[in-house]
Amino acid sequence: MSTTPSAARPRVFSGVQPTSTLHIGNYVGALRQWVEQQHEGDNLFCVVDLHALTVPEEIDPEGLREAVRSVAALYFAVGIEPDKNTVFVQSHVREHTELTWLLNCVTPLGWLYRMTQFKAKSEGRESVGTGLLDYPVLMAADILLYDTDRVPVGDDQVQHIELTRDLATRFNHLFGETFKLPKAVLPRFGARIMGLDDPEVKMSKSIAAKVDGHAINLLDDEKRVRKAVMAAVTDSGRELRFEHASPGVRNLLAIYQALTGRPMPEIEAELEGAGYGQLKKAVVGVVMDTLTPLQQRYREFMDDRAELDRLLADGAERAAAIAARTMERVRAAMGVG
Repeated sequence: MSTTPSAARPRVFSGVQPTSTLHIGNYVGALRQWVEQQHEGDNLFCVVDLHALTVPEEIDPEGLREAVRSVAALYFAVGIEPDKNTVFVQSHVREHTELTWLLNCVTPLGWLYRMTQFKAKSEGRESVGTGLLDYPVLMAADILLYDTDRVPVGDDQVQHIELTRDLATRFNHLFGETFKLPKAVLPRFGARIMGLDDPEVKMSKSIAAKVDGHAINLLDDEKRVRKAVMAAVTDSGRELRFEHASPGVRNLLAIYQALTGRPMPEIEAELEGAGYGQLKKAVVGVVMDTLTPLQQRYREFMDDRAELDRLLADGAERAAAIAARTMERVRAAMGVG
């Protein structure tokens, strides 16, 4: 089995789909965590564009290419340092699809039908493509390809990491020790930011693309942020203690805590005697404190496409070198190639 790159620097892999605009939930649950931990590991941060192909009727080829660049620019804008991390586009490293096929051959179909996200995304559809069922295997390939130790994820993705571990264990049992078992790493705060319009539903890129006021997108201006937050669902009361508040109020408190990093008792003490309007104004303030510098850096990267493409090409070259070594090991284990 391959060893960790360094005992002091575990390998980290994570990625985001280039579908719709990234929102504050993506920032809290993934991007910010990457930045905070980027000096602790040997990091690979991927724009997982192949995962954006699972519903072919919704594919816009030119729009997808632009979205890939946009997501990559956001990676750098939030603070990912390209010279100290490997940032690349999934489809630029062909080993992702090769390993997916080999893992498909050892994946029991029942494991995929049990995946919660597949059940949710396939519900109500007349027809479901193989890609929608199979994308957890592609996700497993993404992770196992790089001998990953840690995968920073939101709590809704933990089941996929468990599947990845199960597939690695099954492969190792069938063909000998080949893959290491990765672990999910959850953020300290705000692992699950909910929709502003419906605090019972996780903030979602797909919903945000259709419903105004559902999410705070990372590229929203102050007017849109203020409109979305001030219209956020609360209740008719004034309860601002997290444990006793309604779901909508808890969600606003969670956003405020996630962006300030302050303990909840301290926040509750600050807001004691305040109304929901004051809470919402406070949330708008911390959101804009976060988004304003981020958007400025984003525009700088998007205005220099040649440099952005160069950074991604360099990242793909570094990723491909690791992936090639893994695939040599996998092919030898299975007797192919």
